[in-house]
Amino acid sequence: MAETAAFPAASLPGPIPVGEILPWAVFAGLLALIALYFIGAEQGATAVFSGMGVHEFVHDGRHLLGFPCH
Repeated sequence: MAETAAFPAASLPGPIPVGEILPWAVFAGLLALIALYFIGAEQGATAVFSGMGVHEFVHDGRHLLGFPCH
């Protein structure tokens, strides 16, 4: 005798309201812009922090993303 497994009917996911996604998308975009600033522009005249600590911390990331620094 062959047994047949009874699986429950699959329910389709409902639409996600834009009002729920928008705050997270804005937050992720803001984090991405902050990361891009620190990797790409945090040195020299536009520096927020004095010294080269931030530059040295993100130095390899700068070269990985194609930003020249020296």
